[in-house]
Amino acid sequence: MTFREKVRYKMLRDHRPLVVTFADKAAVRDHVADRVGSQYLPDATILESPDDLFSLELPDAFVLKPTHGSGTAIIVSPTAPVDARLPEDGSWVYRHVRPEHAPRGHLVRIAGEWLSQLYGQGPNREWVYGRVPRRLIVEEMLGGEADRIPDDIKLFVFHGRVQYVQVDAGRFAGRTQDFFDRDWTHLPLSGGPPWADPIPPRPTALAEMIRVAEALAEGTDFVRVDLYDVDGRVVFGELTSLPAGGDSPFHPDSFNTEFGRHWTVPRRYR
Repeated sequence: MTFREKVRYKMLRDHRPLVVTFADKAAVRDHVADRVGSQYLPDATILESPDDLFSLELPDAFVLKPTHGSGTAIIVSPTAPVDARLPEDGSWVYRHVRPEHAPRGHLVRIAGEWLSQLYGQGPNREWVYGRVPRRLIVEEMLGGEADRIPDDIKLFVFHGRVQYVQVDAGRFAGRTQDFFDRDWTHLPLSGGPPWADPIPPRPTALAEMIRVAEALAEGTDFVRVDLYDVDGRVVFGELTSLPAGGDSPFHPDSFNTEFGRHWTVPRRYR
């Protein structure tokens, strides 16, 4: 079976509470604190209602996301492009805007639409999101000294061992994507976006990232652990059990088989 086939198999068979915890952006924080320590968590506030945004004291830079989905966030910071604006509705998209272009009422309307939607094409697709309480999370903006959106560093952990690392940069402009093995050998693999030029250097905190990812993945056959390296500070992003719902692109497609080679799916998840 290929990697995509095994993700679909996991989506069909693995209904353990652990998978729901991984998908819940609020509940997963307790998992991270228990496994590796709260020092790896970004500062965050959990909100039960969009109206709570009216009374929350917001800094000039923050990130707003729903807890029951993926692929969306409103990032507010003074360094956003001057012409960037919020989406008109609660679409599952990323936006980076300046504080003056993020009025509370607009944020509340977007957040309300997020919470009205079941993410993942319903429980027959990525069923796990249907079991996550629909809340909001406001996180610190991880800009670091350069005050920039940090690169996403995604570690593929099979049976407790990191095998591959994906680096996504330039989410809002000039997006690039590169893949490496755990020793930071660049792979001739594309997932769609072009490679960075120059190729991203090995993170100074890579060894720590691998240690954190493997600790967070203990107890499951596969999970992708998303982290950030912010001026040497390793910060948790999210845990993804079902990347792209089993539709991850691989060019060349031989890497679909190569990624799957490290993963032995159990006949029964316990």
